[in-house]
Amino acid sequence: MAAAAAAAPGALGALQAGRARLVAACCARLGPGWRLPGSLTGPRVGPAMWARGWAPVAGGSAARRGYSSEVKTEDELRVRYLEEENRGIVVLGINRAYAKNSFSKNLVKMLSKAVDALKSDKKVRTIIVRSEVPGIFCAGADLKERVKMNPSEVGPFVSKIRAVINEIANLPVPTIAAIDGLALGGGLELALACDIRVAASSAKMGLVETKLAIIPGGGGTQRLPRAIGISLAKELIFSARVLDGQEAKAVGLISHVLEQNQEGDAAYRKALDLAREFLPQGPVAMRVAKLAINQGMEVDLVTGLAIEEACYAQVHSPGSERAGCPAGGIEVAKDSPRRRARAVGASPHRPVPAARGQEDKLRKHLHKL
Repeated sequence: MAAAAAAAPGALGALQAGRARLVAACCARLGPGWRLPGSLTGPRVGPAMWARGWAPVAGGSAARRGYSSEVKTEDELRVRYLEEENRGIVVLGINRAYAKNSFSKNLVKMLSKAVDALKSDKKVRTIIVRSEVPGIFCAGADLKERVKMNPSEVGPFVSKIRAVINEIANLPVPTIAAIDGLALGGGLELALACDIRVAASSAKMGLVETKLAIIPGGGGTQRLPRAIGISLAKELIFSARVLDGQEAKAVGLISHVLEQNQEGDAAYRKALDLAREFLPQGPVAMRVAKLAINQGMEVDLVTGLAIEEACYAQVHSPGSERAGCPAGGIEVAKDSPRRRARAVGASPHRPVPAARGQEDKLRKHLHKL
């Protein structure tokens, strides 16, 4: 019966084989030393090389804000590695007060450089994205800079903004957007790329590009529907509506809403509380949990459960000291997704064209762990 299902041509056979292939790739690409869930013997060793290539702002964890129009370009993004009880938390502070924290070529370049260093830093546990400017989170692309560009420069510039937002979305550790002010267009797209969003009740959020006769170009048309649902996302994009913190909480755009304080950093303080709550948890478990959720949301439920099973096996098995978990075997249930995939006769060694795109995506993310 199983052999017949595996040999049967058509979409069903390809889907079944593709699902098994996808899960096999999820297991096999966890990096040097990682093992398939079906082979639970011997120690596992993760990637040995981790670089810390970004220096904190001078002065350690002390908060610094700058509101002058004379801000130097190197101060447009402040990267702070917090210390003491907050060790492991990194704060990315945008500081372009004279341009409402809008994306310039320089800011995009600095963000990309910072993210590139953070994604390979094993000591980083949680990243907070915030503004160093009161009343502003990020106002999207710098339109004043953009009007000075040649038409041939606009497309590549938008592509770079999209790329850096995607890089933030693909960071392996939890990310929190602290929205203490205006987050419009690309600013909201930046927040949407983070795992968790918190905002002050006075904050303003919206994808307003249709007012300019364009559409969101930094992932907004894809991430907003995934956050709040397709119909409501269409309504907000079609109308270019701007929501305050309470309205954003009501539609599920943010997780927490706070009354703004005198310092103007209520959302940041809440984000810091959340990050502290994450710190005691197993570092590898946090990364693998994020991966399982993100990848599982892109596939059907059965495949998603198989991805979860594969990820679970990597943090709870003999020799799992790296994850800080007690050693112990895993018994695979008779009706588990992996057994069901095997039952249809799909071979993880035979690629299925329909699954290759998703498999390549998994390989890219899993290899970083």
